[in-house]
Amino acid sequence: MISRRAFTVLGAGAALTSMTGLPAAQATPRGVRDVVLVHGAYADGSCFAAVIEGLQDAGLRVSSVQNPLTSLAEDVAATNRVLDELTGPAVLAGHSWGGAVITQAGLHRNVAGLVYLAARAPEVNEDYAALAARFPTPPANAGIIESGGFRRLTETAFLRDFAVDVPHRQARALYAAQGRVAATLFASRTSVAAWRSRPSWYAVSRRDRTTAPELQRFVAQRMGARTVELDTGHLAPVSRPAAVTRLIRTAAAQLG
Repeated sequence: MISRRAFTVLGAGAALTSMTGLPAAQATPRGVRDVVLVHGAYADGSCFAAVIEGLQDAGLRVSSVQNPLTSLAEDVAATNRVLDELTGPAVLAGHSWGGAVITQAGLHRNVAGLVYLAARAPEVNEDYAALAARFPTPPANAGIIESGGFRRLTETAFLRDFAVDVPHRQARALYAAQGRVAATLFASRTSVAAWRSRPSWYAVSRRDRTTAPELQRFVAQRMGARTVELDTGHLAPVSRPAAVTRLIRTAAAQLG
C-alpha cells in the first residue's frame, strides 16, 4: 500500500499540470478499472456528467450512484448496490455529503481507494455539525429552507454560493434538479471510518461557499489523504471536471 502523505507538487520525475498541481495519470490505469461516484446534497448524479465522460474516455468503467438523500443508511445501501455489481476493485469517490457515504461504505470488498471532493470525512460516531462549528460558517447555510421535513437551497443561495463559478445557465438547470435533503440527514453518524484503512485522496475547493475550505483542509490532514487544492467553488465536478477527472485517474493508476 502506498504511504499516506499530502502532495501538491511532485518531483521532476512526475509530470505536472501547472494549473492544478495534479500529477498526470497514465493513459491506461493499472489494476483498478472501475470508478463509483457518489453525489452530495442538493444535487444528483448528473453533476458528474463531464467527469464521467472524461473517465470513460480514459478507458475506465464508471457508475454514478443516485442517492435518495433520506438517510445515511439508505444512501449507503444505494452505493453498496452499485459496488455489489462490480467484479473487481474500484475507486469510490464522493462529493460533499457523499464523503460521509463513502466513509461508511468504503470498507466494501470492492473498494480499493477513496477520493473526497470538497467532502465530509467523519470520524467514527462523530458529531460533524459540532466539528464544522469550529470553522467559519459558509454563506450557503443562510439559504437553506425547509418544507415537509426536507430541505433545499433557495435559488439565490444555490446560484451565488453553491454553484458560484458554474456558468449561469448551467447553474439554473442544476438548481431545478437539486435533490431535496431529509432534515435529519446531516445528523447521521458513521459507524466506521473507511479512510483509516483505505488509501485516500482529497481535493480542497479553495473558493467554497458551502463547505468551509478550512474544514476541508482539517479533515484531509486528519485522514492523511494525498491532498490537492483547486481554485474553485463547491461544485468542482461541474466547474473543474478535468481536474477532478485527473485526480480520480491518478488514484486509479496509483492503486494498480
